[in-house]
Amino acid sequence: MLLDAQDCQLVLVDYQQRLMPAIHEAGLVVANAAKLARIAQLLQVPLWATEENPDGLGGTVEALQPLVAGRIVPKMAFDGSSVLLLRLKPAAKPQGGNARSLPKHLQKAAPPPAPGRETIVLAGCEAHVCLLQTALGLLEEELDVVVVTDACGSRSERNRDAAFDRLAGAGAELVTTEMVAFEWLRDAGHPRFRDVLTIVK
Repeated sequence: MLLDAQDCQLVLVDYQQRLMPAIHEAGLVVANAAKLARIAQLLQVPLWATEENPDGLGGTVEALQPLVAGRIVPKMAFDGSSVLLLRLKPAAKPQGGNARSLPKHLQKAAPPPAPGRETIVLAGCEAHVCLLQTALGLLEEELDVVVVTDACGSRSERNRDAAFDRLAGAGAELVTTEMVAFEWLRDAGHPRFRDVLTIVK
């Protein structure tokens, strides 16, 4: 099934100043995360970022800061799903009444809630710790999780690849930055096609 920009949210996990220097191929990982963030902004896909223990690991790296400003969720748990869910899947407003409400048999049925954005496009570091645990937490909440492999990293390739194997086995889709970009666009007639193409190239 192709990704639909109207059904997606993008989450960038822990691209932090004191962590990234230790990440394998960190430059490529951050560059792809920046591409994802810029494309999400162009296509109006909601974007969130997390920071694990920001006092210890520092804030988000400079290359991403302007893209995620005001959208950063701090956390201490490796699994960021619980703090992200407040933004990704807001609780439905209760259907309440008051003393003057009509009896139930005379009330019209409430319209169904508007569909949410149930597909979470996820990228981040470290792939085998915070990214993995967050993805598994979101899967448990019955969200569709899509992991952008070329925008993820760990200190070693072995740990990163082990995370991808486990995520695929748990039901996450594994994709690349360009797969996300062109699936969100769908065709060359999209009004933002040339802008996205510039970012991808």
